[in-house]
Parts: sequence; C-alpha cells; structure tokens
Amino acid sequence: MDIFLEPFFQRALIGGILIGITAPLMGVFLVLRRLSMIGDTLAHVTIAGVALGFLINLYPVAVGLVFALLASFAIEWLRKAYKTYAELSIAIIMSGGIALATFLFTMGKGFNVKVTSYLFGSIYTLDQMDLWLVCIVTVLVVAVVLVNFKEWFLMFFDEEAAAVSGLPIRYYNILITMLTALVISVAIKIVGALLVSSLLTIPVAASLAVARSFKHSVFMAVLFSETAVIAGLVAAGIWNLAPGSSVVLLLIMILLVTLLFRAGSRAK
Repeated sequence: MDIFLEPFFQRALIGGILIGITAPLMGVFLVLRRLSMIGDTLAHVTIAGVALGFLINLYPVAVGLVFALLASFAIEWLRKAYKTYAELSIAIIMSGGIALATFLFTMGKGFNVKVTSYLFGSIYTLDQMDLWLVCIVTVLVVAVVLVNFKEWFLMFFDEEAAAVSGLPIRYYNILITMLTALVISVAIKIVGALLVSSLLTIPVAASLAVARSFKHSVFMAVLFSETAVIAGLVAAGIWNLAPGSSVVLLLIMILLVTLLFRAGSRAK
C-alpha cells in the first residue's frame, strides 16, 4: 500500500475526487436538457486545443479550456439558429472539433504521443498547476450550482413556466454549457477525452434508477461517481491497471446494480 505515500498518486486521488463532484453535478442538468452527448463534443474540441497548445508551446490544458469555452458559445448559437433541430449543434461542433484535431495532429512535431495521453487519460501525470486548475473549476461549478439550483430546477422541468416567470433562460443555458466546457477541459487529463462523457452521464443514469426526488438524484449521482473514482484509482494503483478505464468500468457495474435493484423493486 506504499502507493498512497507517493505524491503523484495523492495528486491523482485529489484530482479524481474533485472531478467526481463536478462531472455528475453538471451531468444531471445536461441529461435533463437531453444534451448527454455534449460531453463528447466538447472533449473533441478540447483535444484540438490541447494539440494547438503543444504546437505553439503553451500550457495545453489552458488552450484546450479556451477552445472548449468557444465551442460552448458556438453550440448555444447554433441551438438558437436551429431551434427545431437543436441536436444539430452538437453534431456540427463535434465534426469541426474532430477535423481540427486531426489537422493539428498532422502538423505535430513529436507531440502526438503527448496528445494521445489526453485521449486516454494520464491522471498520474497531474502536476500542481493541473491540480490548482481543477480546484478552481470545482469551486466555481459548485458555487454556481448552489446559487442557481432552484432556478435551474424550474427551468429544466418546465421551461415555459420559467420563461413566463421572468427567468433569463438563454443566459442560464449559456452558463450551463460554459461550466460543462470547464469541467471537461480539466477532466480529459484525468479520464481521457474518449471516456470523459461517461463521468457526466453514467452516474446520473444510475441515480435516476433509484432516486426518489431531484435533490436525491443529484446526491446519488455524486455518491456513485465518487465511489467509482476512489475505488477505481485505488484498484488501478494496487494492481497496475489503467485508471480511467477502471473508473468507467466500475461506473457501469454500479449502473447495472441499480438497474437490477429497480427491476427487483418493481417485481415485488
């Protein structure tokens, strides 16, 4: 168990715990908005930013974060332009993100291996700057959610009533997409761009299977996420497994257990 004494593992555990809070917290609202796939979209755009960061020798996560924020504005602009086909915004931005990332890969000068680590996650390489960035994003996300919780609850369950009551619907939509972009941009180094959307959606799916209320679903989503993150990282550290995939596989196991529990409850 000497792994717990290693600074790199301690940083990984702290980073994982923080993302384990913010990802499902935002995921609950994304699922209610029927935007579960936005995680994959923003992750691919973030990878393009990371690639550019390596290319121009700037802090890759910061450049990826800027790309993710710009993509969040683009998604909301396209959602407004195609009100009847709002899901087109996700498809368009994802296609552009993949194309741009591929283009930048072809211009790579020895950094392609480093960018690949962001695709699959490299939580053990978190440094102090990465950890501080994750901490700042976590505090920001939790604070904004707490302040706007009641308004978002009303907006997602009855958007027309929320608009009539005077809530700034467009502002809240942009704010949620921006916060999601921040979470994804700092999470890709932890679980990887290919798996980051799982932290947004799978804990929420599991919580919806057993939750008794909206607040309960938020609490259960974070609980499931933290359980999988901590257990997955510990298992990966002890048995030399891939940390990102270990976390996601545990999340899927939790989801299966909750679905079986719900099926059993209904059968009684």
